[in-house]
Amino acid sequence: QVQLGESGGGLVQAGGSLRLSCAASGLTFSRYSMGWFRQAPGKERDFVAAVSRSGGSTSYADSVRGRFSASRDYAKNTVYLQMNSLKPEDTAVYYCAAATGWLPRDKDEYDYWGQGTQVTVSS
Repeated sequence: QVQLGESGGGLVQAGGSLRLSCAASGLTFSRYSMGWFRQAPGKERDFVAAVSRSGGSTSYADSVRGRFSASRDYAKNTVYLQMNSLKPEDTAVYYCAAATGWLPRDKDEYDYWGQGTQVTVSS
């Protein structure tokens, strides 16, 4: 049974930082691109970042490029999202997901999802 579990969310002031983690189990971690998405109340679930199967390539939404960084640790089967210079508009539930494709940005290309972790950025 595949499980993805996010952690690290919380309340932070604008300009601050958070690091989200997503621990994966029940799948061959190295065979999946890992993505991060976020969903604010009343809005669609949007692509944030993705890291390739090898970890050598990443992709970012324009709104977070230069502020967020995605990485993965194969020894821990964990993917991370380092978020710096946070803004109130970054407030959302953040989800990690696994896909067999190459750095997909479309949520419909992802096979497995975590339950999400809340990130709230106060102004």
